[in-house]
Amino acid sequence: MKDDKTRLLQSLAIDRGERAIASPRARRSGLWLPALSLGVVAIGAAAWSLAPTMRGESAPATIATGSLPTTADAQPSQAKDQSQITQSLGESRRAGGLAASGYVVARRKATVAAEITGKVTELLIEEGQVVQEGQVIARLDSVLAEKDLALAQSRAAAAAAAVGMVSADLRDAERIYTRIHSLSQKSFASEADLTKAEARMSVLRAQLAQSQAQLETARLDAQRNAAVLEKHHIRAPFGGVVIERSAQPGEMISPMSAGGYTRTGICTIVDMDSIEIEVDVNESFIGRVRAGGPVTAVLDAYPGWTIPAAVIAIVPTANREKATVKVRIGFRQKDPRILPDMGVKVTFLDDAAVSLPSAEASASLRD
Repeated sequence: MKDDKTRLLQSLAIDRGERAIASPRARRSGLWLPALSLGVVAIGAAAWSLAPTMRGESAPATIATGSLPTTADAQPSQAKDQSQITQSLGESRRAGGLAASGYVVARRKATVAAEITGKVTELLIEEGQVVQEGQVIARLDSVLAEKDLALAQSRAAAAAAAVGMVSADLRDAERIYTRIHSLSQKSFASEADLTKAEARMSVLRAQLAQSQAQLETARLDAQRNAAVLEKHHIRAPFGGVVIERSAQPGEMISPMSAGGYTRTGICTIVDMDSIEIEVDVNESFIGRVRAGGPVTAVLDAYPGWTIPAAVIAIVPTANREKATVKVRIGFRQKDPRILPDMGVKVTFLDDAAVSLPSAEASASLRD
Protein backbone atom coordinates (compact mmCIF):
# COMPACT_ATOMS: atom_id res chain seq x y z
CA MET A 1 0.00 0.00 0.00
CA LYS A 2 2.79 2.36 0.88
CA ASP A 3 4.69 1.46 -2.26
CA ASP A 4 1.61 2.20 -4.34
CA LYS A 5 1.33 5.66 -2.86
CA THR A 6 5.01 6.34 -3.51
CA ARG A 7 4.74 5.38 -7.17
CA LEU A 8 1.62 7.52 -7.51
CA LEU A 9 3.40 10.53 -6.11
CA GLN A 10 6.39 9.95 -8.40
CA SER A 11 4.09 9.81 -11.42
CA LEU A 12 2.69 13.17 -10.49
CA ALA A 13 6.15 14.83 -10.24
CA ILE A 14 7.26 17.13 -13.14
CA ASP A 15 10.56 16.55 -14.92
CA ARG A 16 11.87 20.13 -15.43
CA GLY A 17 14.64 19.24 -17.90
CA GLU A 18 12.29 17.58 -20.39
CA ARG A 19 9.62 20.26 -19.88
CA ALA A 20 12.10 22.98 -20.70
CA ILE A 21 13.05 21.29 -23.91
CA ALA A 22 9.47 20.59 -24.95
CA SER A 23 8.02 24.06 -24.23
CA PRO A 24 8.39 26.73 -26.97
CA ARG A 25 8.24 29.44 -24.40
CA ALA A 26 11.11 27.87 -22.60
CA ARG A 27 13.04 27.62 -25.84
CA ARG A 28 12.47 31.32 -26.49
CA SER A 29 13.58 32.12 -22.96
CA GLY A 30 16.68 30.14 -23.49
CA LEU A 31 17.59 32.14 -26.61
CA TRP A 32 17.59 35.45 -24.72
CA LEU A 33 20.73 34.64 -22.86
CA PRO A 34 23.05 34.16 -25.87
CA ALA A 35 21.61 37.25 -27.67
CA LEU A 36 21.99 39.33 -24.56
CA SER A 37 25.55 38.15 -24.16
CA LEU A 38 26.42 39.07 -27.76
CA GLY A 39 24.84 42.58 -27.33
CA VAL A 40 26.86 43.21 -24.20
CA VAL A 41 30.04 42.13 -25.98
CA ALA A 42 29.27 44.43 -28.98
CA ILE A 43 28.55 47.45 -26.78
CA GLY A 44 31.74 46.85 -24.86
CA ALA A 45 33.76 46.63 -28.06
CA ALA A 46 32.25 49.87 -29.42
CA ALA A 47 32.90 51.68 -26.16
CA TRP A 48 36.47 50.38 -26.10
CA SER A 49 37.02 51.55 -29.72
CA LEU A 50 35.56 55.02 -29.13
CA ALA A 51 37.23 55.66 -25.82
CA PRO A 52 40.61 56.77 -27.28
CA THR A 53 38.85 59.09 -29.75
CA MET A 54 36.85 60.76 -27.00
CA ARG A 55 40.04 61.28 -25.00
CA GLY A 56 41.71 62.91 -28.07
CA GLU A 57 44.00 59.93 -28.65
CA SER A 58 44.58 58.21 -31.93
CA ALA A 59 42.57 55.19 -32.90
CA PRO A 60 43.99 51.79 -32.03
CA ALA A 61 46.10 50.18 -34.65
CA THR A 62 43.88 47.11 -34.59
CA ILE A 63 41.06 49.01 -36.41
CA ALA A 64 41.12 48.45 -40.16
CA THR A 65 42.22 51.54 -42.09
CA GLY A 66 39.96 50.73 -44.99
CA SER A 67 36.90 51.67 -42.96
CA LEU A 68 38.11 55.25 -42.24
CA PRO A 69 37.93 58.17 -44.75
CA THR A 70 41.24 59.05 -46.31
CA THR A 71 42.63 62.58 -46.84
CA ALA A 72 41.76 62.51 -50.54
CA ASP A 73 38.17 61.61 -49.69
CA ALA A 74 37.92 64.33 -47.05
CA GLN A 75 39.01 67.19 -49.36
CA PRO A 76 35.99 66.99 -51.74
CA SER A 77 33.70 66.74 -48.74
CA GLN A 78 35.30 69.83 -47.17
CA ALA A 79 35.07 71.76 -50.48
CA LYS A 80 31.43 70.75 -50.76
CA ASP A 81 30.75 71.98 -47.24
CA GLN A 82 32.45 75.31 -48.00
CA SER A 83 30.42 75.66 -51.20
CA GLN A 84 27.22 75.01 -49.29
CA ILE A 85 28.19 77.55 -46.63
CA THR A 86 29.01 80.16 -49.29
CA GLN A 87 25.70 79.49 -51.03
CA SER A 88 23.82 79.81 -47.77
CA LEU A 89 25.60 83.11 -47.07
CA GLY A 90 24.63 84.40 -50.50
CA GLU A 91 21.04 83.40 -49.89
CA SER A 92 21.10 85.10 -46.52
CA ARG A 93 22.46 88.27 -48.13
CA ARG A 94 19.73 88.17 -50.75
CA ALA A 95 17.14 87.48 -48.11
CA GLY A 96 18.35 90.55 -46.22
CA GLY A 97 16.75 92.87 -48.80
CA LEU A 98 13.11 93.85 -48.73
CA ALA A 99 11.07 91.91 -51.30
CA ALA A 100 7.83 92.98 -52.97
CA SER A 101 5.66 92.04 -55.93
CA GLY A 102 4.12 94.29 -58.56
CA TYR A 103 3.55 94.82 -62.25
CA VAL A 104 5.22 96.44 -65.21
CA VAL A 105 3.31 99.58 -66.22
CA ALA A 106 3.67 102.27 -68.87
CA ARG A 107 3.63 105.92 -67.89
CA ARG A 108 2.47 106.90 -71.39
CA LYS A 109 -0.43 104.77 -72.53
CA ALA A 110 -3.38 106.16 -74.47
CA THR A 111 -6.52 104.89 -76.10
CA VAL A 112 -6.73 106.94 -79.28
CA ALA A 113 -10.22 108.09 -80.26
CA ALA A 114 -11.74 110.50 -82.73
CA GLU A 115 -12.82 113.98 -81.65
CA ILE A 116 -15.86 113.83 -83.90
CA THR A 117 -18.51 111.28 -84.74
CA GLY A 118 -17.97 109.52 -88.04
CA LYS A 119 -17.62 106.28 -89.94
CA VAL A 120 -14.25 104.60 -90.23
CA THR A 121 -13.28 104.27 -93.86
CA GLU A 122 -9.65 103.23 -93.51
CA LEU A 123 -7.57 101.72 -90.69
CA LEU A 124 -3.83 101.88 -91.17
CA ILE A 125 -2.47 100.05 -88.11
CA GLU A 126 -2.17 96.53 -86.72
CA GLU A 127 -1.32 95.10 -83.30
CA GLY A 128 2.40 95.24 -82.63
CA GLN A 129 3.04 97.95 -85.20
CA VAL A 130 5.40 100.79 -84.29
CA VAL A 131 3.98 104.23 -85.02
CA GLN A 132 5.52 107.68 -84.93
CA GLU A 133 4.10 110.85 -83.44
CA GLY A 134 1.66 112.50 -85.86
CA GLN A 135 1.35 109.45 -88.09
CA VAL A 136 -2.12 108.89 -89.59
CA ILE A 137 -3.56 105.69 -88.12
CA ALA A 138 -7.16 105.92 -89.39
CA ARG A 139 -9.44 107.97 -91.63
CA LEU A 140 -13.12 108.79 -91.29
CA ASP A 141 -15.69 109.54 -93.95
CA SER A 142 -14.98 113.19 -94.83
CA VAL A 143 -17.25 113.93 -97.81
CA LEU A 144 -19.45 116.42 -95.95
CA ALA A 145 -16.45 118.03 -94.25
CA GLU A 146 -14.79 118.60 -97.59
CA LYS A 147 -17.97 120.23 -98.94
CA ASP A 148 -18.23 122.47 -95.90
CA LEU A 149 -14.63 123.54 -96.32
CA ALA A 150 -15.15 124.35 -99.99
CA LEU A 151 -18.25 126.40 -99.12
CA ALA A 152 -16.38 128.34 -96.43
CA GLN A 153 -13.52 129.03 -98.78
CA SER A 154 -15.99 130.30 -101.38
CA ARG A 155 -17.52 132.67 -98.85
CA ALA A 156 -14.10 133.92 -97.93
CA ALA A 157 -13.33 134.58 -101.59
CA ALA A 158 -16.61 136.50 -102.00
CA ALA A 159 -15.83 138.57 -98.92
CA ALA A 160 -12.41 139.36 -100.30
CA ALA A 161 -13.97 140.51 -103.60
CA ALA A 162 -16.40 142.74 -101.71
CA VAL A 163 -13.53 144.32 -99.85
CA GLY A 164 -11.77 145.02 -103.12
CA MET A 165 -14.88 146.58 -104.63
CA VAL A 166 -15.51 148.86 -101.65
CA SER A 167 -11.86 149.79 -101.54
CA ALA A 168 -12.02 150.92 -105.19
CA ASP A 169 -15.16 153.00 -104.53
CA LEU A 170 -13.51 154.56 -101.51
CA ARG A 171 -10.43 155.57 -103.47
CA ASP A 172 -12.67 157.21 -106.10
CA ALA A 173 -14.66 159.01 -103.41
CA GLU A 174 -11.48 160.30 -101.82
CA ARG A 175 -10.30 161.76 -105.16
CA ILE A 176 -13.68 163.44 -105.71
CA TYR A 177 -13.66 164.90 -102.23
CA THR A 178 -10.13 166.26 -102.71
CA ARG A 179 -11.12 167.92 -106.01
CA ILE A 180 -14.30 169.46 -104.59
CA HIS A 181 -12.48 170.68 -101.53
CA SER A 182 -9.90 172.40 -103.76
CA LEU A 183 -12.64 173.99 -105.87
CA SER A 184 -14.56 175.14 -102.80
CA GLN A 185 -11.55 177.09 -101.62
CA LYS A 186 -11.56 178.93 -104.95
CA SER A 187 -15.32 179.42 -104.74
CA PHE A 188 -15.92 177.17 -107.76
CA ALA A 189 -17.79 174.51 -105.74
CA SER A 190 -20.59 174.91 -103.30
CA GLU A 191 -20.53 173.86 -99.69
CA ALA A 192 -23.24 171.29 -100.40
CA ASP A 193 -21.09 169.52 -102.99
CA LEU A 194 -18.26 169.36 -100.51
CA THR A 195 -20.50 167.93 -97.79
CA LYS A 196 -21.97 165.38 -100.17
CA ALA A 197 -18.52 164.17 -101.24
CA GLU A 198 -17.39 163.95 -97.65
CA ALA A 199 -20.46 161.91 -96.64
CA ARG A 200 -20.01 159.48 -99.51
CA MET A 201 -16.39 158.97 -98.54
CA SER A 202 -17.37 158.21 -94.92
CA VAL A 203 -20.01 155.69 -96.01
CA LEU A 204 -17.54 153.86 -98.21
CA ARG A 205 -15.05 153.73 -95.36
CA ALA A 206 -17.67 152.11 -93.13
CA GLN A 207 -18.59 149.67 -95.87
CA LEU A 208 -14.91 148.80 -96.26
CA ALA A 209 -14.60 148.07 -92.55
CA GLN A 210 -17.72 145.90 -92.71
CA SER A 211 -16.43 144.03 -95.73
CA GLN A 212 -13.09 143.48 -94.07
CA ALA A 213 -14.82 142.09 -90.98
CA GLN A 214 -16.92 139.79 -93.14
CA LEU A 215 -13.78 138.67 -94.92
CA GLU A 216 -12.12 137.87 -91.60
CA THR A 217 -15.18 135.91 -90.50
CA ALA A 218 -15.24 133.97 -93.74
CA ARG A 219 -11.57 133.15 -93.38
CA LEU A 220 -12.05 131.96 -89.78
CA ASP A 221 -14.96 129.82 -90.91
CA ALA A 222 -12.79 128.31 -93.63
CA GLN A 223 -10.04 127.60 -91.10
CA ARG A 224 -12.55 125.97 -88.78
CA ASN A 225 -13.86 123.75 -91.55
CA ALA A 226 -10.32 122.86 -92.48
CA ALA A 227 -9.66 121.84 -88.86
CA VAL A 228 -12.83 119.75 -88.83
CA LEU A 229 -11.71 118.07 -92.01
CA GLU A 230 -8.33 117.38 -90.44
CA LYS A 231 -10.05 115.67 -87.51
CA HIS A 232 -11.24 113.05 -89.95
CA HIS A 233 -7.59 111.96 -90.10
CA ILE A 234 -6.79 110.36 -86.74
CA ARG A 235 -3.11 110.65 -85.82
CA ALA A 236 -0.91 109.05 -83.18
CA PRO A 237 -0.44 111.40 -80.19
CA PHE A 238 3.07 110.05 -79.52
CA GLY A 239 5.44 107.43 -80.77
CA GLY A 240 4.95 103.91 -79.48
CA VAL A 241 3.63 100.43 -80.17
CA VAL A 242 0.03 99.53 -80.94
CA ILE A 243 -1.07 96.91 -78.41
CA GLU A 244 -4.77 96.81 -79.28
CA ARG A 245 -6.90 97.68 -82.31
CA SER A 246 -10.50 98.32 -81.30
CA ALA A 247 -12.31 99.59 -84.39
CA GLN A 248 -12.81 98.13 -87.84
CA PRO A 249 -13.50 99.80 -91.20
CA GLY A 250 -17.18 100.60 -91.58
CA GLU A 251 -17.87 101.10 -87.87
CA MET A 252 -19.16 104.31 -86.35
CA ILE A 253 -16.99 105.92 -83.70
CA SER A 254 -17.69 108.84 -81.41
CA PRO A 255 -15.82 110.76 -78.68
CA MET A 256 -18.55 109.72 -76.26
CA SER A 257 -20.73 106.66 -75.96
CA ALA A 258 -23.87 107.14 -78.01
CA GLY A 259 -25.35 103.68 -77.46
CA GLY A 260 -25.81 100.92 -79.95
CA TYR A 261 -22.65 99.81 -81.73
CA THR A 262 -20.85 103.15 -81.64
CA ARG A 263 -17.25 102.77 -80.48
CA THR A 264 -15.26 105.34 -78.56
CA GLY A 265 -11.72 104.26 -79.46
CA ILE A 266 -9.61 103.33 -82.43
CA CYS A 267 -6.59 101.68 -80.80
CA THR A 268 -4.33 101.70 -77.74
CA ILE A 269 -0.74 102.91 -78.02
CA VAL A 270 1.99 102.39 -75.43
CA ASP A 271 5.27 104.27 -75.25
CA MET A 272 7.73 101.44 -74.54
CA ASP A 273 10.38 103.91 -73.39
CA SER A 274 8.17 104.89 -70.45
CA ILE A 275 7.72 101.45 -68.90
CA GLU A 276 8.54 101.04 -65.22
CA ILE A 277 7.55 98.95 -62.21
CA GLU A 278 4.92 99.75 -59.61
CA VAL A 279 4.90 97.78 -56.37
CA ASP A 280 3.01 98.11 -53.09
CA VAL A 281 5.27 98.02 -50.03
CA ASN A 282 3.88 97.44 -46.57
CA GLU A 283 3.94 100.70 -44.68
CA SER A 284 5.77 98.98 -41.81
CA PHE A 285 8.82 98.54 -44.07
CA ILE A 286 8.64 101.68 -46.21
CA GLY A 287 11.44 103.19 -44.11
CA ARG A 288 13.83 100.71 -45.72
CA VAL A 289 13.12 102.11 -49.19
CA ARG A 290 14.84 105.25 -50.45
CA ALA A 291 14.73 107.12 -53.74
CA GLY A 292 17.59 106.11 -56.00
CA GLY A 293 18.25 102.91 -54.07
CA PRO A 294 19.37 99.83 -56.05
CA VAL A 295 16.79 97.19 -56.86
CA THR A 296 16.88 93.82 -58.58
CA ALA A 297 13.82 92.77 -60.57
CA VAL A 298 12.84 89.31 -61.80
CA LEU A 299 9.98 88.91 -64.24
CA ASP A 300 7.59 86.03 -63.67
CA ALA A 301 7.94 85.19 -67.38
CA TYR A 302 11.77 84.96 -67.12
CA PRO A 303 12.60 83.69 -63.62
CA GLY A 304 16.28 83.21 -64.46
CA TRP A 305 16.82 86.79 -65.66
CA THR A 306 17.77 89.39 -63.03
CA ILE A 307 17.25 92.98 -64.23
CA PRO A 308 19.04 95.87 -62.51
CA ALA A 309 16.74 98.71 -61.52
CA ALA A 310 16.49 101.68 -59.15
CA VAL A 311 13.80 103.40 -57.13
CA ILE A 312 12.37 106.41 -58.99
CA ALA A 313 10.09 107.77 -56.30
CA ILE A 314 7.95 106.86 -53.34
CA VAL A 315 4.39 108.04 -53.94
CA PRO A 316 3.58 110.26 -50.94
CA THR A 317 0.31 108.59 -50.01
CA ALA A 318 -0.76 105.33 -48.38
CA ASN A 319 -3.56 102.91 -49.13
CA ARG A 320 -5.79 102.82 -46.06
CA GLU A 321 -7.37 99.47 -46.93
CA LYS A 322 -4.17 97.57 -47.72
CA ALA A 323 -1.79 99.55 -45.45
CA THR A 324 0.71 99.87 -48.30
CA VAL A 325 2.65 102.61 -50.05
CA LYS A 326 3.18 102.65 -53.81
CA VAL A 327 6.78 102.73 -55.04
CA ARG A 328 7.88 103.50 -58.61
CA ILE A 329 10.92 101.62 -59.91
CA GLY A 330 12.74 102.30 -63.18
CA PHE A 331 14.74 99.84 -65.26
CA ARG A 332 18.41 100.66 -65.74
CA GLN A 333 18.27 99.00 -69.15
CA LYS A 334 15.35 98.54 -71.54
CA ASP A 335 14.66 95.28 -73.32
CA PRO A 336 11.99 94.27 -75.85
CA ARG A 337 11.10 91.30 -73.65
CA ILE A 338 9.78 93.61 -70.93
CA LEU A 339 6.10 94.13 -71.67
CA PRO A 340 3.40 96.12 -69.86
CA ASP A 341 1.25 94.33 -67.25
CA MET A 342 3.86 91.61 -66.68
CA GLY A 343 4.18 90.32 -63.13
CA VAL A 344 7.50 91.08 -61.44
CA LYS A 345 9.19 90.47 -58.11
CA VAL A 346 11.68 93.03 -56.82
CA THR A 347 14.23 93.08 -54.03
CA PHE A 348 15.30 96.37 -52.49
CA LEU A 349 19.02 96.13 -51.79
CA ASP A 350 20.58 97.91 -48.83
CA ASP A 351 23.91 97.99 -47.03
CA ALA A 352 22.97 95.09 -44.78
CA ALA A 353 22.01 92.94 -47.76
CA VAL A 354 25.35 93.41 -49.56
CA SER A 355 27.68 93.46 -46.55
CA LEU A 356 30.56 91.01 -46.08
CA PRO A 357 30.04 87.72 -44.21
CA SER A 358 29.93 87.93 -40.44
CA ALA A 359 32.65 86.66 -38.12
CA GLU A 360 30.72 83.48 -37.46
CA ALA A 361 30.34 82.83 -41.18
CA SER A 362 34.05 83.47 -41.74
CA ALA A 363 34.91 81.07 -38.96
CA SER A 364 32.65 78.46 -40.51
CA LEU A 365 34.43 78.91 -43.83
CA ARG A 366 37.83 78.51 -42.15
CA ASP A 367 36.65 75.34 -40.38
